[in-house]
Amino acid sequence: MWKRLLETTKQAASLVSKPVVPTAAVAAAAPKPATPAAANPATSAASSSASKGDTAVADPKLCTLKRRSSSRRAAVTPATAVSQASLLRLKQAAASKKTTLPSSLPQAAYAIDEDDPPEALTKALMSVLDGPDDVEEATPSGAPMEDSEDDEEIATSNRILDFEWFQSPPSRDPLMYWRREVAREKKKHYIFKNVESRRYTKLMQLCANKLGTESTIEFFGKLGRETGVKEFNSLIRLCLNKARACTDIDSAIEYIFRAHRLLETMRDKGLRIKQDIYGPFLLYLVDVGLLEEFEMFTAFFKDANPECFTRIAYYEMLLCIRIQDEEKIQELCHSVEDYNEEAHYDIAESYMLAFAESGRKEDLITLLDLLDLMKVSGSKYISNIFKSLGKLELENYAEKLLQEMRSKGCADGNISSLILDYVANIPNIMVEDMLVSFHKLHEKFEVAPSIAAHDKIISICCNSSKIGLALDVADHMCKSNSNVSIESFHPIIHACEQRGELHMARPMYDLIRQHNLKLKSETFRSMISLFVKMKDFEGAYNILTDAEESGEISTVSLYNAIMLGYYREKNHNGAQMVMSQMQIAGVKPDSETFSYLIVNCESEEDISKYHDQLRQDGIQMTRHIYMALINAYARLGNFDMAKQVLLDKEIPRKLLNEIKSTLVGALASNGQVLDALHMYDDIKQSGGSLEPRAAIALIEHSRTEGELDRMHQLLDELNDSSSWFEGCGRVILYCVQHNYPDAAIDLLKQLKEKDEMSTYMVVDQVFGQIWEMDVTNLDLGMVLLHTVKELGLNVSRTSLDFLLSACVKLKDSQRAQQIWSEYESAGLSHNVLTSLRMYQALLSSGRQKAAKKLLKTISKEDDHVRYIIDASRMTYYSEDLKPPATIRFGSKNRASSKQIVTTNEGTEG
Repeated sequence: MWKRLLETTKQAASLVSKPVVPTAAVAAAAPKPATPAAANPATSAASSSASKGDTAVADPKLCTLKRRSSSRRAAVTPATAVSQASLLRLKQAAASKKTTLPSSLPQAAYAIDEDDPPEALTKALMSVLDGPDDVEEATPSGAPMEDSEDDEEIATSNRILDFEWFQSPPSRDPLMYWRREVAREKKKHYIFKNVESRRYTKLMQLCANKLGTESTIEFFGKLGRETGVKEFNSLIRLCLNKARACTDIDSAIEYIFRAHRLLETMRDKGLRIKQDIYGPFLLYLVDVGLLEEFEMFTAFFKDANPECFTRIAYYEMLLCIRIQDEEKIQELCHSVEDYNEEAHYDIAESYMLAFAESGRKEDLITLLDLLDLMKVSGSKYISNIFKSLGKLELENYAEKLLQEMRSKGCADGNISSLILDYVANIPNIMVEDMLVSFHKLHEKFEVAPSIAAHDKIISICCNSSKIGLALDVADHMCKSNSNVSIESFHPIIHACEQRGELHMARPMYDLIRQHNLKLKSETFRSMISLFVKMKDFEGAYNILTDAEESGEISTVSLYNAIMLGYYREKNHNGAQMVMSQMQIAGVKPDSETFSYLIVNCESEEDISKYHDQLRQDGIQMTRHIYMALINAYARLGNFDMAKQVLLDKEIPRKLLNEIKSTLVGALASNGQVLDALHMYDDIKQSGGSLEPRAAIALIEHSRTEGELDRMHQLLDELNDSSSWFEGCGRVILYCVQHNYPDAAIDLLKQLKEKDEMSTYMVVDQVFGQIWEMDVTNLDLGMVLLHTVKELGLNVSRTSLDFLLSACVKLKDSQRAQQIWSEYESAGLSHNVLTSLRMYQALLSSGRQKAAKKLLKTISKEDDHVRYIIDASRMTYYSEDLKPPATIRFGSKNRASSKQIVTTNEGTEG
């Protein structure tokens, strides 16, 4: 912000003779803050003035707000060099892992016919050469599903008439091989069943929107497709959503009875109506208070599914609470006194959950006093009951139930989980206090905390950004249990990566090694990724060596992770060193390895070299390799070769659209926007769609005016919320740049409806762009400011700072006064930076008296403040007013100036 303030002063001084410097260039020239002192101008100025004494303060190097497109990286230490000792240890570990290869290849049971296509020969050879371990090694850990499916296709081609024509090498671990085969078969059935059912359900929803629910069922029935529970549930949910969207009850009832006809059809077909169907439906009727319809539907559900009788009692009690029928509530509450059967207690427990859900603490206590806690402790809803006791802070009743369960001989693991259910739901409890209560109750009832409970606590700590506390819990768990799995550490690893707590990787890995936990391949890779992001390549190599010494996992993905880290640091020598270590260790590069090598090539000769090498090694061409080829050629400026990648006849049809999208993104990112748009039109004409990353690249690099319709079309390509939000923000910036206020306002409204908190970031970017533009459109800024307030959003200090800086550029003190008052309306105080901007706005518009009055309220203790004040005077004072003869930076300079003035006055006298 200091930098932006200083830049505003300099821009105004050179507005005629010199073009405005874009913020991106300023941000690139600004030094990265390495220490807290450097990030705080006041602190650094004070320390420099104290140490330099008489030395004049240099031009302050001040920080500014960066745009979203610029990377915000925390200060990190330089990359650590890998010692020779670590490389030697890795070489020894890899040598001990190697196994001797067979002297001869197994012979085929039949000879390849000369008329067979080349693909048949290739598949046959691959079947001979590739065993199960090789197949796993050739597939990167992060590879998409299609790669594994292609592997299965090759494996399937090896089996004709249910016996193998080629004998695969036996697995080193028969149990591992059996597990892999079982998992493969399960995955094939699961993927087909779920994908097919999901597509069918989506198709039914689309038809229901056009034809109606009944016509849709009739239509699919004629096609011979039987409608099942999942499809009925989808149609009923569609009716329910449309009922919620209605503004009047009469229109909503129409959709309610459409759903009723669907439910009747389900009953007539003999399909079971479960809680996931009737639950949301009854909740909606409770919310809108439709009493008659509620009674009708509850009677229908009880008749269609008698087992739901006890659970429907929960919704009946919710309705009584909703309409405040206290007499009925007390009647139902006291009716439990005569309950003695299990079904009756299920009804009472439903009442308990309804009371807890509604926060009716007294009614819940009354109900608990009427019931036999021994029977309540055996409830199937016992977990929900303990959560409710925690929400209402009924510790005495929670302890009574725990005592009953302890006396019944309930398993320690179940009791431990219930204790966590109670303490984790206490309102406004800190994680540390939750842990204290958790251990206190375990000690009181002499129960050992279970691994499952510890795992949940670790997740709670990670979600609360308490990574250190999560490690303490994991350490305690490992000390008290001998059968802890490495999966317990996965939430911590994920939290370290997501929240930037990279420094916790070292103590975490030390803890894992201390307790001798057996790591899996994905755990090794995640840990290596954390070390690489810290630029601790020495530590990454040590973890790789540990993986090699374990001898039980494929390590190619671990080498790839280190190689990727070197390429991110633009360290090509380090990446080549990884390649050398792979050759020494006898680890074959896979498709992921070659994709990294190709996309980072510095010449077309290197691209051809690696392309030929992967062909010779028999590496299957994957989507990542095709994408790497396109991006590499496009980055080197050979766009014709990038386009020729699409001509490869070996590209699977299912990957063609994604690879075309990659080409669109590569062309747009490298200045070929028109070619990218033509390519996009071809994709649309062929019935395809653009991948989100390519659509965002087109939106970002389209600079020409008059492309608003195209921007909306590209925005429609973004289906997932995260990419849509990013694309929408960029379209709004385009609208601001080319003065489309109505479109910008409409998109801001859509953003606010979908994600209000994240909208603030886009709003700040919008006002930042208004300030950065060569021709500052302050009128648009004021319109958008009014819109932001109308949408109910709080105007941030950053947004107002940008607008006030724009007023300085335009020398508009009237608008500056309006924005000055907006700080007070938003509850923001006028800090030093705000006052300096307002001071500049008043000076630039010729209001010296008002500026002088405001100057008296500004603290001038900081050297940066004094520098900006003096620079503003020299820049904005009119010609008839002389600027100060001396720019006073330090205390001794001010004293020297004062002495000179006194001497001159004495001479004149």
